[in-house]
Amino acid sequence: MQHVFLDLGFAPPSNAYLRAEKLREPELYFPLKLYLCDHCWLVQTEDFPRSDELFTKDYAYFSSVSQSWLEHAANYSKMIQKRLELDPSSFVIEIASNDGYLLKNFVSNGIPCLGIEPTDSTADAAEQLGIPVLRRFFGANMAEELASDRKQADLIIGNNVYAHVPDINDFTKGLKRALKPSGAITLEFPHLMRLIEQNQFDTVYHEHFSYLSLYTVTHIFEQAGLRVYDVEELPTHGGSLRVYGCHTDDARPGASRVEAVLEEEEKRGLHQLATYLEFQSRANKVKDDLLAFLVEQKRLGKTVTAYGAAAKGNTLLNYCGVKKDLIGFVVDASPHKQGKYMPGSHIPVLHESEIKKAKPDFVIILPWNIKDEIIEQLSYIQDWGGKFVVAVPKLKTANYRGFTK
Repeated sequence: MQHVFLDLGFAPPSNAYLRAEKLREPELYFPLKLYLCDHCWLVQTEDFPRSDELFTKDYAYFSSVSQSWLEHAANYSKMIQKRLELDPSSFVIEIASNDGYLLKNFVSNGIPCLGIEPTDSTADAAEQLGIPVLRRFFGANMAEELASDRKQADLIIGNNVYAHVPDINDFTKGLKRALKPSGAITLEFPHLMRLIEQNQFDTVYHEHFSYLSLYTVTHIFEQAGLRVYDVEELPTHGGSLRVYGCHTDDARPGASRVEAVLEEEEKRGLHQLATYLEFQSRANKVKDDLLAFLVEQKRLGKTVTAYGAAAKGNTLLNYCGVKKDLIGFVVDASPHKQGKYMPGSHIPVLHESEIKKAKPDFVIILPWNIKDEIIEQLSYIQDWGGKFVVAVPKLKTANYRGFTK
């Protein structure tokens, strides 16, 4: 890696929410810096903690908390079962299966499946839904064990895991080994092109080791003996790709959409160094604008809270140096986060009912990717003249009818 793409200083892991008794203990911080290779255009973190320091047994992210994500998973499941003609004789593996948010759709249709999930908290939830789970990290060695046990899959699913693996080449070799000769892979991950285009620097955190374009993924696949034969552009997470993969010698034809996205990436400057080197200044402007807004509201005697104890919110707050003197509390729908504190900023995470009690003047929406869902959910803040705020891609305020500037 030759070039610095983005430097966000030092921060604690974004999903390392703290209990009250831990607030007086030292907190572990890691560098949060991204580097760029100007040969393959892969963006990766400079340093990272061990995986078991990020994905702990009490991991707090549960996919089923978001209704829009559950709907996304259900729609995908229905589509892919029809497209690949999956039935009770098929076998499906999901890597990073979390709390069973997706595989439950296969179980309900009688399609055998296996979840691979290293975090006990979410694996427990999946097993309660009748989903078999292997509590391990996936890689080439594990894939060899699956193949030896005759557990190769007709479909391997990986939603928002491909960017999370420390050794992406080993992971991809594992995909090939665990895939039946005629099987298919689908991977969803945030699209680097959209991150740059929409200034989504807050999606950078320690669990994300890689930041991926289709160009880079096609090359990683090729080195492992796989081929990207189709791709879809999705609105999830601010703009994601869903790639469809198969063995290199698979006879199925390639879709024209692959070449179209590759051409669009080149057109948007993803093969030009200047595109990456100017990104830092755009992140800095968000920081400056948000801090100026919060300080101004404090001077005016206005109150500010936030919605969504999301990882991207922790990146934003820690990079900006925001503490609870500027944002009183954060509310979140997940009971696994409520009663804890945001890493770094130590802002308390509370139940949504606290918004109705406090009647804040402003609610900052930290997970901006689901802002429409949140605005609808919190439309009642109009009763006291409350407004919504988003900071990314630029600072905007809104009433319940939509963003005004």
